[in-house]
Amino acid sequence: MEESKRKIFAQYAVLLLACCFFSQLYASSDLKFYESFDEAFDGKWIVSEKEEYSGVWKHAKSEGHDDYGLLVSEKARKYAIVKELDNVVDLKDGTVVLQYEVRLQEGLECGGAYLKYLRPQEAGWTAKGFDNASPYTVMFGPDKCGATNKVHFILKHKNPKSGEFIEHHLKFPPSVPSDKLTHVYTAVLKPDNEVLIFVDGEEKKKANFLSADDFEPPLIPAETIPDPEDKKPEDWDERAKIPDPDAKKPDDWDEDAPMEIEDEEAEKPEGWLDDEPEEIDNPEATKPEDWDDEEDGLWEAPKTDNPKCEEAPGCGEWKRPMKRNPAYKGKWHAPLIDNPNYKGIWKPRDIPNPDYFELDKPNFEPIAAIGIEIWTMQDGILFDNILIASDEKVAESYRKTAWKPKFDVEKEKQKAEETAESGGLKRYQKVVFDLLYKVADVPFLGEHKAKVLDLLEKAEAQPNLTVSVVISVVVVFFSILLKLIFGGKKQPQPKPARASAETEKTDAAETSTSNSQATEEKEEQSEDAAAAPRRRTRRDN
Repeated sequence: MEESKRKIFAQYAVLLLACCFFSQLYASSDLKFYESFDEAFDGKWIVSEKEEYSGVWKHAKSEGHDDYGLLVSEKARKYAIVKELDNVVDLKDGTVVLQYEVRLQEGLECGGAYLKYLRPQEAGWTAKGFDNASPYTVMFGPDKCGATNKVHFILKHKNPKSGEFIEHHLKFPPSVPSDKLTHVYTAVLKPDNEVLIFVDGEEKKKANFLSADDFEPPLIPAETIPDPEDKKPEDWDERAKIPDPDAKKPDDWDEDAPMEIEDEEAEKPEGWLDDEPEEIDNPEATKPEDWDDEEDGLWEAPKTDNPKCEEAPGCGEWKRPMKRNPAYKGKWHAPLIDNPNYKGIWKPRDIPNPDYFELDKPNFEPIAAIGIEIWTMQDGILFDNILIASDEKVAESYRKTAWKPKFDVEKEKQKAEETAESGGLKRYQKVVFDLLYKVADVPFLGEHKAKVLDLLEKAEAQPNLTVSVVISVVVVFFSILLKLIFGGKKQPQPKPARASAETEKTDAAETSTSNSQATEEKEEQSEDAAAAPRRRTRRDN
């Protein structure tokens, strides 16, 4: 009996080993290429010898991990490196999965972190001469600079009619994560012409290679195109509206009438000082002892407001204020009517597109190498775990075992740092608000106290407004303080005229309209005089 059990157990063990062997064999066959960078890349990856690619690649650990990767080590450099595959990968044969990890350890303000899946070298390139012009089949990965922020997917496809290779860009691709964590990017090319883009295992985009809605320009050209030889007829009228040829300008329409005229009803306010200038030389100013007339030019005393003008409605030459001219109508134009000769917007006729072709499946070029050819302003970009597989489950398993543990550690560290920063910020906010409430109790705030308290209460409910509130309160505080110290400028008050109430309104309007600009200039010059006890003229050169 025991012997029989041992035989059955041995049979099960052999069967289990066989299953594991064939499962591993199957998985290995699905994995077309894998690079973990656990070992130095020298000898396996070839650095371009082109002079423009001066950036230095390094075999380095990811920050906070013992895991190695391929590191962009210098800022503001061009980089180019390539790995030739042992076996060419045919994209026409079933599902193909492209996947890799990249960590932007210093962020990414302007630069790329994408891969190029290159055609065989018979297409005209060499590993040591690898550059931007080296022919690729697919370009995939993050790119960010200025308005550009996307995970590229570009297919370079050959037009069977023209023989030209054209770049077809995925429309509306996903954006690049804005943190400094390790992210994994996956592109799945399916035999039903679908392409799926995943970021961190989450599907971000689904598209069809043959759909004009998904790629720009479309893989299948338009069946017709505008005739380049077609010309618009000379008598073709595209104007939907035209001036009415029968319309006449009214006899009372004066095109020369000005928009504004002097208000003839305005009267000069009583007490206006015609002979007094608005500003006079500051009598308290003295010529500096170190002033050299030959070097500094003729010294002039700084100006100050004429004290006589402060008690009067105004000084200097009085001018009537301007008012809107009731006769003003501007330039006359004939009204528009429908154009009887309107034919619509002209466009050339369509003709058959000589480059048109029908397509059931993309004519993918094979992949013979993987290259990284980028220009970036940031260092610290780390590439890792690059793979090509023929089964999505293989890529998923690498995400779970190689990427996810690192990402979880980084995420937890990021949360801890954010919590610490948040705690520090809350303590800072409490100190700030305590101080601001004390400031709000200062007696001289007067009528402004209620506004300041209301502002502080709103800010406490929305802590993100703390900095703005601090600035606002400080501005209010110092504005009131300066006003108390220096006092407000007394505004000239027009004296009531002996005329009717209507004339009084006119006097006030003329004072405001005719002299507002002069008043503003006086205030500015007064502030300048207070800030600077002397003013020098320009030197004669």
